[in-house]
Amino acid sequence: MTRRESSRATGQPPSQGSGAEETVEIREGTIRLGQLLKLASLVEDGVEAAELIRHGLVKVNGEIEERRGRQLGVGDSVEVNGQRVRLVPQS
Repeated sequence: MTRRESSRATGQPPSQGSGAEETVEIREGTIRLGQLLKLASLVEDGVEAAELIRHGLVKVNGEIEERRGRQLGVGDSVEVNGQRVRLVPQS
């Protein structure tokens, strides 16, 4: 498995977790913040992701994130407009 393959998410829509947090399954490795926002349906496209990030509306692990290319891994949490997703390992 190449690094690129190992970093892709499963393509499954987020599943409902406990409370307001949803989960997104990823394979071993990482995924970029912009890709996760699109995969989790928190944004419609990369332009929208860039705008939200530029305006400080995206938090990673509770901290405002300014880099669309930030690498995320299992256990990381992302919040946009009150919607939160957590990365979990593919089952």
